[in-house]
Amino acid sequence: MNKLHTQIAAILSVGLLTLSGNAFAGEKPPVNAIALSEIVKIIEDQGYTPITEISIDNGVWEAEVYKGVEKRELKVSPIDGNIISDLPDH
Repeated sequence: MNKLHTQIAAILSVGLLTLSGNAFAGEKPPVNAIALSEIVKIIEDQGYTPITEISIDNGVWEAEVYKGVEKRELKVSPIDGNIISDLPDH
């Protein structure tokens, strides 16, 4: 590999490590939270599918979902799985 290819590979590697670190950086659910798999089941049982993204933010689960053809953003309690808010996601 020539010097230019080595430099490009190094830059790409650093970029990928930075992105992957950000993808996993985040809050932990509260210690008394129910399992994420249970949160997913609760959301799906209420007709929201597919779930395209879910993460914890400010102590609640935020999920990007579809209900029919409409894209929605849900905020869900990590303690009991209740949907706190359901808004269109534009």
